[in-house]
Amino acid sequence: MNENSAERRRERRLNYHWPVWFAEDFNNEINQGQMFDLSSGGAAFTCYSDTCPYPGQYITTRFSIPHYGQDNSFDLESCMRSGFVCRVEDVNPFMKKVALQFAEPLNFRPGEQESRQINLEPETAQV
Repeated sequence: MNENSAERRRERRLNYHWPVWFAEDFNNEINQGQMFDLSSGGAAFTCYSDTCPYPGQYITTRFSIPHYGQDNSFDLESCMRSGFVCRVEDVNPFMKKVALQFAEPLNFRPGEQESRQINLEPETAQV
């Protein structure tokens, strides 16, 4: 099978595993999930089944994205995006995967930044 014929995505995704917070209203209960897939137009994350939003629900998310600079550095850019839950799938009896489409896209494509390795561990001195 040709890989290109199976791929329908408009842009490369950023695959990373950092926290995401979500709620219907950030003035009430806030739940935490684990981001695993991000594009400028949407995100996918896992969360506990008992706090999972439902398909069609409008929620707001808060998360950070590694954003690369021109000088080989990167910063974490904090974002808040609202949108509709497109899909919810069971991972196991305790966890679900949630696909969210943003109402307003990000102003950059996180998965299409220059390819660089992110080292989140402190550097050790060479002796």
